[in-house]
Amino acid sequence: MDGHHLILGDLEDYITGEILKDTHDERYRQKVSRTLVEQKGFLRPDISPRLELFVRAGNKCAIIKIDFGITLSKRMHMIIKYGPGSIVTRHRSALAASRLLTSYQIPVVVVTNGEDAEILNGSTGKIIHTGLESIPGRSELLKIVSQDQFSPISAKQAEMESRILYAYDVDGSCPCDDTICRIESDLN
Repeated sequence: MDGHHLILGDLEDYITGEILKDTHDERYRQKVSRTLVEQKGFLRPDISPRLELFVRAGNKCAIIKIDFGITLSKRMHMIIKYGPGSIVTRHRSALAASRLLTSYQIPVVVVTNGEDAEILNGSTGKIIHTGLESIPGRSELLKIVSQDQFSPISAKQAEMESRILYAYDVDGSCPCDDTICRIESDLN
């Protein structure tokens, strides 16, 4: 056992070829990776796994990981956030991440537990589709975002979204969760 995950051995990351710890959660992430390439038409270079995101709430800081970012035409169009259990509880933190990974609102946000998914409009937070099969494919995603403004995120909104993400993903996490890097800060 390492952290709070049962380690089943090693596996090769479908996107990058890296060797990762084989856990139940990682197997679901790999399932999503294969779906994106084999069924949804994305190219491996379109997909950035395990994106690191610095978050701050007052003087508390951490680095969390966002499972997947999808970049087309040099802009991030979609993020996918995996978590076991109820996906509705992941909506708000995923929306916050979609407002922090870039300087603009990422248009499409997917939350999944590996068995089900909800696809959200990044700007409104409204569910636009449900089910793993409803994750937009490459051509569908390009159509969805073709009329998007990629609205800029203000510094004030980014600060608030960072606090929200910290509360959900860091304060609300198991202390032994080794996927979160808590950073000691002496900021006042």
